[in-house]
Amino acid sequence: MTDFYKGLSPVKFEGEQSTNALAYRHYNKDEIVAGKRMEDHIRPAVAYWHSFAAEGGDPFGGRTFDRPWYDKGMDGARMKADVAFETFDMLDVPFFCFHDVDIAPEGDSLAESNKNVREIGEIFAKKMETSRTRLLWGTANLFSNRRYMGGAATNPDPDVFTYAAAQVKNVLELTHELGGENYVLWGGREGYETLLNTKIGQESDQMARFLTLVIEHADKIGFKGQILIEPKPQEPTKHQYDYDVATVYGFLQRYGLEKRVKCNIEVGHAFLAGHSFEHELAVASSLGMLGSVDANRNDLQSGWDTDHFPNNPGEMALAFYYILKQGGLGKGGFNFDAKLRRQSLDPADLLYGHVGGLDVLARGLKAAAAMIEDGEFDRLLDERYAGWQSGEGKAILNGERSLENLAERVERENLQPQPRSGRQEYLENLVNRFV
Repeated sequence: MTDFYKGLSPVKFEGEQSTNALAYRHYNKDEIVAGKRMEDHIRPAVAYWHSFAAEGGDPFGGRTFDRPWYDKGMDGARMKADVAFETFDMLDVPFFCFHDVDIAPEGDSLAESNKNVREIGEIFAKKMETSRTRLLWGTANLFSNRRYMGGAATNPDPDVFTYAAAQVKNVLELTHELGGENYVLWGGREGYETLLNTKIGQESDQMARFLTLVIEHADKIGFKGQILIEPKPQEPTKHQYDYDVATVYGFLQRYGLEKRVKCNIEVGHAFLAGHSFEHELAVASSLGMLGSVDANRNDLQSGWDTDHFPNNPGEMALAFYYILKQGGLGKGGFNFDAKLRRQSLDPADLLYGHVGGLDVLARGLKAAAAMIEDGEFDRLLDERYAGWQSGEGKAILNGERSLENLAERVERENLQPQPRSGRQEYLENLVNRFV
C-alpha cells in the first residue's frame, strides 16, 4: 500500500440522504434495475491516462499536479500501478482501461518500450489475482510521439505504418493476455492538417489495411473481444477520417469490415462533431455498431475536448434508453475518459470525480429503465410511425409500389395529407418526469 490516499476510506453506497462527499448516493452496484445488477448495466471503468498520467495541463499551460510517480521512469511506473489499483479498490469498480504509454515510459527503441509495457503488464496480472478489477480495454498511443505527427496508419511514410503496427501488436497481445474484453483504435492523427499535402484515397486505403492487419492478428492469437473504433471529428487534426459513427460505418462498409468492428462512442467527441451523445448512440445502435462508451462532457464555452466528468442525468437517461433498448453494452462498458481540472490538486479530487460521475450514470440508468417500463415514450414513437407497419406504408417498404403507383394513388384518392404535431415539448417533459 502507498500513502497516496492516506486518511481516506473506501467509497461505499450510503443512499440519497447521505452528505458524505466520498459516498455513493445513487450508485448501488447490487441494486436490480430492469432485471440486472446496476454494475452489470454500467460496467464502469477508470481511465489510466486521465486519472494517473494526466498532469493538469491545458492548451495554454503545463503541469499543475504533483504526483509522486512523475519523472521517475520505471520506478514511477511501478508506483503508478500501485496507486491505480488502490484507486480501483477505493472506488470498488470492476474495470479499467489503458494506453501503452500511460502505464510505462517509452524507451530508446520499440523493443525497450515494449519491454517496459510488458513489465507493468506483469504487475497488472499479479494485482488482478487479488483485485476484482479487470481490463475493459487496452489500446496503443499512436499520436503523442513526434513520429506520428503525420498520422500512424495514414502516414505518408510506410516505415511509420510499420512501427505503429508493431506497437499495436504488443498491446493487442497484452490486452488478450490480461483478459481484456475490447481493443480500441483511436486515430488521434489519422486525418489531415491541410489538403495541400494529402491524398485522401491513399490514406483511406492505408487505414483499412492497418485495421485488417489488427483483425487478422486478433483472430490469430484467439482474441475474442470486440475491436472498436473511437470516432472524433477533429482535434488534434483539422479533420479526422473517423469523424462520427456514420462516417466510420461508411468506411468499414467500403472495405468489407462492418461485421468485425464496432464503435466506442465518447460524449465529448459527439459534441465536437455537431451531434448529441444520444444521436451517436442511436445511429450506432441502428447500425449494430454500438460497442462501448466513454463517459465525459465538454465545457459548452470551450472549443476543445475538455473531458469533464459527466454531471447531466437527463443526457445519460437518453443514452441508457438506447443502450437498454438494444439489450445492453455486452462486452463494452462506461469508461470514465474524464480528467480533473488543473486546479483540482488533491488525491481526494480524483475520487470525487468518479463518485459524482457514477451517481450521474446511476440516475440516468434508473430513469431510462423507468421510462421504458412506463411505456408512454415508446407508445408515442410507435404511434408516430404506425402508418408504416401496415397497408400502403408497409407495401412501399416491401418494394411493392413503384413511383408510378404512388403518383397514381395520389391522383386516384385525391390524397391531401395533413401534418401532425411532433409533440417535442411534451416528449421533453415526459423524459424529465423520470430523471
